[in-house]
Amino acid sequence: MQKILIANRGEIALRIIKTCQRMGIETIAIYSEADQDMPFVKAATKAFYVGESHVSKSYLRIDKIMEIAKNEKVDAIHPGYGFLSENAAFAQQVRAAGIDFIGPEPKTIQLMGDKIASRQAMEKAGVPVVPGSSVGIKNVEEASSLAETLGYPIMLKASGGGGGIGMVLCENEQALVKSYESTKKRAMTYFGSDEVFIEKYITESRHIEVQVFGDTYGNIVHLFERDCSIQRRHQKVIEESPSPFLSDQVRQKMFETAITAARAVQYTNAGTIEFIVDPKGNFYFLEMNTRLQVEHPVTEMITGLDLVEWQILVARGEKLPFKQDEISSEGHAVEFRLYAEDPVRFLPSPGKISILKWNVEGNRIDSGYVEGGTVTPFYDPLIAKCIFFGETRQEALAAANGFFKDVEIEGIKTNVPLFLNILASDSFQKGEYTTQFLNTNYVN
Repeated sequence: MQKILIANRGEIALRIIKTCQRMGIETIAIYSEADQDMPFVKAATKAFYVGESHVSKSYLRIDKIMEIAKNEKVDAIHPGYGFLSENAAFAQQVRAAGIDFIGPEPKTIQLMGDKIASRQAMEKAGVPVVPGSSVGIKNVEEASSLAETLGYPIMLKASGGGGGIGMVLCENEQALVKSYESTKKRAMTYFGSDEVFIEKYITESRHIEVQVFGDTYGNIVHLFERDCSIQRRHQKVIEESPSPFLSDQVRQKMFETAITAARAVQYTNAGTIEFIVDPKGNFYFLEMNTRLQVEHPVTEMITGLDLVEWQILVARGEKLPFKQDEISSEGHAVEFRLYAEDPVRFLPSPGKISILKWNVEGNRIDSGYVEGGTVTPFYDPLIAKCIFFGETRQEALAAANGFFKDVEIEGIKTNVPLFLNILASDSFQKGEYTTQFLNTNYVN
């Protein structure tokens, strides 16, 4: 594997390029009109214009991406996350062209991308799922009847949903009836299917995921957990490992369950099994992300491993570098997603970054921007992933607090004030938070 095309942009493109450079692999970047001056374009071995600024005319142009890949005779395509990373048709087209897709099998992407089908697969494997329907809901009457049986509140979900899209919390029957048709229409618009289902909404819950990795020889390991419970609008804001909530007994059981889930679908490459956990420590399968996660640096910090390197090794037919008993976790890591957004209204704040000064010494800052760069309205407004490590959780949080007190960013609004407020929270410092933490404390 001598040449890899990166079908993505920004910080994740730079992240992949960094590992490829260390492994002696050439990189091909693609860029839109808005991204032509971005750092990842300059960092790649070669870069090719792929279209206008809007994602539908650039980063989602499968035909153009494949044309570049074939012309450049690349050995593999790495999709990063978002965009085409969980597009089974794209993965299939890549492999049909004789190019390695750095990710799982297309059939696995398709199966786990269908929330109902994945529930059914997990139930068959004996993995606990959130109480609810494992078939599509036919009409609002059926939805109301099932919700009454489960007990409110419930979550109405699109079967093809992802990233928090197509999810509606319903506190009562009136809310369910009001949301049913609009959720189906939204599902059709975003995912090409109006199939919806219902799950019991677990109050005071934690969102905890397990990083798994599989190779083509049937070996599957876990790389510990990440607590992703600090969220807004079902979007993760802060992730950490180890989780301050899990007991050792529940943690080990969760690892074993994650391995069972991955083995049930013969999983290969990097994946994440996501669980919802109730206050008593009971956990339920939520979904599987069939790609590298935004928060993968948290796992890299506590294990000392390079997950992108593992992805490449598996994609080129090698066995996993280590067995389960050879993988260990040390210390504590926490990641903050630094966004260009209004910290009060949680709305994007695009613009030119006139000043960007931060202390990278002792910290890991994965960013796709430099001072003078512009955050455009065309893509996710993530400026950087700021990852902090300590021998203890307190040390990691202290490092984060010091960083955000000193950081200087001007020209755009950011969520740094939110981070400082969270870090000053007694419940966050004690690790006593749930998925409703931001809604309760900071979101009107």
